[in-house]
Amino acid sequence: MGTKGQNTANWIDNFKGLGGLPDDLRAELEAGSEIVSVPSGTVIFSPGQTADNLWLLLDGTVRVQQKSETGRDVFLYRVHAGDSCVLTTACMLAFEDYSAEGTAETDVTAVAIPRRVFDDLVARSPVFRTFVFTAYSRRITDLFTLIDDIVFQRMDVRLAARLLELADADGIVHATHAMLGTELGTAREVVSRTLSEFHRRGWIEQARGEVRLTDRDGLDRLVKTSGAQD
Repeated sequence: MGTKGQNTANWIDNFKGLGGLPDDLRAELEAGSEIVSVPSGTVIFSPGQTADNLWLLLDGTVRVQQKSETGRDVFLYRVHAGDSCVLTTACMLAFEDYSAEGTAETDVTAVAIPRRVFDDLVARSPVFRTFVFTAYSRRITDLFTLIDDIVFQRMDVRLAARLLELADADGIVHATHAMLGTELGTAREVVSRTLSEFHRRGWIEQARGEVRLTDRDGLDRLVKTSGAQD
Protein backbone atom coordinates (compact mmCIF):
# COMPACT_ATOMS: atom_id res chain seq x y z
CA MET A 1 0.00 0.00 0.00
CA GLY A 2 1.34 3.42 -0.90
CA THR A 3 4.86 4.36 -2.00
CA LYS A 4 7.72 2.58 -0.26
CA GLY A 5 11.35 3.56 0.04
CA GLN A 6 14.37 1.73 1.39
CA ASN A 7 16.09 4.62 3.19
CA THR A 8 14.92 4.64 6.79
CA ALA A 9 18.04 6.10 8.39
CA ASN A 10 17.52 8.56 11.26
CA TRP A 11 13.74 8.09 11.54
CA ILE A 12 14.19 6.55 14.99
CA ASP A 13 15.06 9.96 16.41
CA ASN A 14 11.47 11.08 15.73
CA PHE A 15 10.09 8.71 18.37
CA LYS A 16 10.64 9.36 22.03
CA GLY A 17 11.64 6.16 23.77
CA LEU A 18 13.53 4.55 20.89
CA GLY A 19 16.67 6.65 21.29
CA GLY A 20 17.99 4.26 23.92
CA LEU A 21 18.20 1.31 21.54
CA PRO A 22 21.70 -0.21 21.39
CA ASP A 23 23.50 0.46 18.11
CA ASP A 24 23.13 -3.12 16.87
CA LEU A 25 19.37 -3.25 17.46
CA ARG A 26 18.94 0.25 16.06
CA ALA A 27 20.67 -0.89 12.87
CA GLU A 28 18.44 -3.99 12.68
CA LEU A 29 15.30 -1.90 13.13
CA GLU A 30 16.36 0.58 10.46
CA ALA A 31 17.36 -2.16 8.01
CA GLY A 32 14.18 -4.15 8.56
CA SER A 33 11.71 -1.26 8.20
CA GLU A 34 10.46 0.84 5.30
CA ILE A 35 9.19 4.37 4.81
CA VAL A 36 5.63 4.26 3.44
CA SER A 37 3.69 7.21 1.96
CA VAL A 38 -0.05 7.19 1.22
CA PRO A 39 -2.34 9.99 0.01
CA SER A 40 -5.20 11.48 2.00
CA GLY A 41 -8.30 9.29 1.97
CA THR A 42 -6.44 5.98 1.78
CA VAL A 43 -7.95 3.20 3.88
CA ILE A 44 -4.88 1.86 5.69
CA PHE A 45 -6.62 -1.01 7.44
CA SER A 46 -10.18 -2.31 7.71
CA PRO A 47 -12.17 -4.90 9.71
CA GLY A 48 -11.09 -8.48 9.03
CA GLN A 49 -7.69 -7.47 7.67
CA THR A 50 -4.53 -9.01 9.15
CA ALA A 51 -2.12 -6.68 10.95
CA ASP A 52 1.17 -7.31 9.17
CA ASN A 53 3.05 -4.11 10.05
CA LEU A 54 3.26 -1.71 12.96
CA TRP A 55 3.01 1.82 11.58
CA LEU A 56 4.82 4.68 13.30
CA LEU A 57 3.71 8.02 11.88
CA LEU A 58 6.35 10.47 10.71
CA ASP A 59 3.90 12.96 9.23
CA GLY A 60 0.14 13.33 8.84
CA THR A 61 -2.92 12.04 10.69
CA VAL A 62 -4.76 8.72 10.66
CA ARG A 63 -8.35 8.51 11.89
CA VAL A 64 -9.52 5.26 13.50
CA GLN A 65 -13.25 4.52 13.70
CA GLN A 66 -15.55 1.56 14.18
CA LYS A 67 -19.02 0.77 12.87
CA SER A 68 -21.63 0.09 15.53
CA GLU A 69 -24.27 -2.64 15.37
CA THR A 70 -26.76 -0.02 14.15
CA GLY A 71 -24.47 0.87 11.23
CA ARG A 72 -23.28 4.19 12.68
CA ASP A 73 -19.59 5.07 12.41
CA VAL A 74 -18.07 5.85 15.82
CA PHE A 75 -14.82 7.80 16.05
CA LEU A 76 -12.24 6.16 18.36
CA TYR A 77 -9.02 8.16 18.12
CA ARG A 78 -6.47 9.82 15.84
CA VAL A 79 -2.87 8.80 15.32
CA HIS A 80 -0.55 11.80 14.93
CA ALA A 81 3.08 12.19 13.93
CA GLY A 82 5.28 10.61 16.58
CA ASP A 83 2.58 8.07 17.55
CA SER A 84 1.81 4.44 16.85
CA CYS A 85 -1.64 2.86 16.45
CA VAL A 86 -2.85 1.03 19.58
CA LEU A 87 -5.26 -1.14 17.59
CA THR A 88 -2.45 -2.32 15.33
CA THR A 89 -0.29 -3.03 18.37
CA ALA A 90 -3.10 -5.02 20.02
CA CYS A 91 -3.78 -7.02 16.85
CA MET A 92 -0.09 -7.85 16.37
CA LEU A 93 0.37 -8.91 19.99
CA ALA A 94 -2.78 -11.05 20.02
CA PHE A 95 -2.50 -12.31 16.42
CA GLU A 96 -6.01 -11.03 15.71
CA ASP A 97 -7.52 -9.26 12.71
CA TYR A 98 -8.55 -5.62 12.76
CA SER A 99 -12.00 -4.78 14.12
CA ALA A 100 -12.02 -1.12 13.03
CA GLU A 101 -10.99 1.06 10.11
CA GLY A 102 -8.01 3.38 9.84
CA THR A 103 -8.07 6.11 7.18
CA ALA A 104 -5.46 8.70 6.26
CA GLU A 105 -7.05 12.10 7.00
CA THR A 106 -4.08 13.82 5.35
CA ASP A 107 -1.18 12.68 3.22
CA VAL A 108 0.68 10.32 5.52
CA THR A 109 4.30 9.26 5.81
CA ALA A 110 5.03 6.42 8.20
CA VAL A 111 7.55 3.76 9.08
CA ALA A 112 6.26 0.22 8.50
CA ILE A 113 7.80 -2.32 10.88
CA PRO A 114 7.04 -5.87 9.64
CA ARG A 115 5.73 -8.46 12.08
CA ARG A 116 8.95 -10.51 12.08
CA VAL A 117 10.98 -7.44 13.10
CA PHE A 118 8.33 -6.36 15.62
CA ASP A 119 8.14 -9.81 17.26
CA ASP A 120 11.92 -10.13 17.39
CA LEU A 121 12.51 -6.75 19.03
CA VAL A 122 9.61 -7.12 21.50
CA ALA A 123 11.24 -10.38 22.64
CA ARG A 124 14.86 -9.18 22.67
CA SER A 125 14.85 -5.48 23.54
CA PRO A 126 13.60 -3.99 26.83
CA VAL A 127 13.85 -0.53 25.26
CA PHE A 128 11.63 -1.43 22.29
CA ARG A 129 9.24 -3.36 24.52
CA THR A 130 8.87 -0.38 26.87
CA PHE A 131 8.25 1.92 23.90
CA VAL A 132 5.49 -0.33 22.57
CA PHE A 133 3.68 -0.84 25.86
CA THR A 134 4.01 2.78 27.00
CA ALA A 135 2.28 3.95 23.82
CA TYR A 136 -0.28 1.17 24.21
CA SER A 137 -1.17 2.04 27.81
CA ARG A 138 -1.40 5.75 27.02
CA ARG A 139 -3.90 5.18 24.24
CA ILE A 140 -5.94 2.73 26.34
CA THR A 141 -6.27 5.50 28.93
CA ASP A 142 -7.50 7.83 26.19
CA LEU A 143 -10.12 5.27 25.16
CA PHE A 144 -11.40 4.98 28.73
CA THR A 145 -11.69 8.77 28.76
CA LEU A 146 -13.70 8.56 25.52
CA ILE A 147 -16.06 6.03 27.10
CA ASP A 148 -16.48 8.27 30.14
CA ASP A 149 -17.26 11.25 27.90
CA ILE A 150 -19.86 9.33 25.88
CA VAL A 151 -21.61 7.98 28.96
CA PHE A 152 -21.44 10.93 31.35
CA GLN A 153 -20.68 14.16 29.48
CA ARG A 154 -23.36 16.43 28.00
CA MET A 155 -23.45 16.53 24.22
CA ASP A 156 -23.14 20.33 23.99
CA VAL A 157 -19.98 20.21 26.09
CA ARG A 158 -18.48 17.39 24.04
CA LEU A 159 -19.26 19.19 20.78
CA ALA A 160 -17.77 22.46 22.04
CA ALA A 161 -14.59 20.66 23.09
CA ARG A 162 -14.31 18.86 19.77
CA LEU A 163 -14.82 22.08 17.78
CA LEU A 164 -12.00 23.72 19.73
CA GLU A 165 -9.80 20.69 19.09
CA LEU A 166 -10.49 20.47 15.35
CA ALA A 167 -10.39 24.18 14.47
CA ASP A 168 -7.49 25.29 12.30
CA ALA A 169 -5.41 28.44 12.77
CA ASP A 170 -8.20 30.51 11.23
CA GLY A 171 -10.81 29.11 13.60
CA ILE A 172 -12.48 26.95 10.95
CA VAL A 173 -13.57 23.35 11.42
CA HIS A 174 -13.72 21.62 8.04
CA ALA A 175 -16.43 19.05 8.75
CA THR A 176 -20.06 18.39 7.95
CA HIS A 177 -22.70 17.79 10.61
CA ALA A 178 -22.58 14.08 9.75
CA MET A 179 -18.80 13.99 10.23
CA LEU A 180 -19.10 15.71 13.60
CA GLY A 181 -21.78 13.20 14.54
CA THR A 182 -19.32 10.40 13.78
CA GLU A 183 -16.66 12.15 15.87
CA LEU A 184 -19.00 12.17 18.86
CA GLY A 185 -20.87 8.91 18.31
CA THR A 186 -24.23 10.61 17.89
CA ALA A 187 -26.75 11.40 15.17
CA ARG A 188 -26.31 14.23 12.67
CA GLU A 189 -29.62 15.73 13.84
CA VAL A 190 -28.30 16.07 17.40
CA VAL A 191 -25.21 17.90 16.12
CA SER A 192 -27.35 20.18 13.96
CA ARG A 193 -29.58 21.17 16.89
CA THR A 194 -26.59 21.84 19.13
CA LEU A 195 -24.80 23.89 16.48
CA SER A 196 -27.96 25.95 15.99
CA GLU A 197 -27.90 26.78 19.68
CA PHE A 198 -24.19 27.70 19.48
CA HIS A 199 -25.04 29.97 16.54
CA ARG A 200 -27.84 31.59 18.52
CA ARG A 201 -25.35 32.35 21.29
CA GLY A 202 -22.96 33.93 18.78
CA TRP A 203 -20.23 31.36 19.21
CA ILE A 204 -20.13 30.04 15.63
CA GLU A 205 -21.12 30.73 12.03
CA GLN A 206 -21.97 27.91 9.65
CA ALA A 207 -21.34 27.37 5.96
CA ARG A 208 -21.45 24.32 3.72
CA GLY A 209 -18.98 21.75 5.03
CA GLU A 210 -17.48 23.97 7.71
CA VAL A 211 -18.04 25.67 11.04
CA ARG A 212 -16.32 28.98 11.84
CA LEU A 213 -15.61 29.71 15.49
CA THR A 214 -16.53 33.35 16.15
CA ASP A 215 -16.26 33.23 19.93
CA ARG A 216 -13.70 30.69 21.15
CA ASP A 217 -13.97 32.10 24.67
CA GLY A 218 -17.68 31.28 24.82
CA LEU A 219 -17.07 27.68 23.78
CA ASP A 220 -14.11 27.40 26.13
CA ARG A 221 -16.17 28.68 29.07
CA LEU A 222 -18.84 26.06 28.37
CA VAL A 223 -16.23 23.30 28.38
CA LYS A 224 -14.39 24.48 31.47
CA THR A 225 -17.43 25.23 33.59
CA SER A 226 -18.75 21.75 32.85
CA GLY A 227 -15.53 20.07 33.94
CA ALA A 228 -14.53 18.69 30.54
CA GLN A 229 -11.10 20.26 30.81
CA ASP A 230 -8.84 21.12 33.70
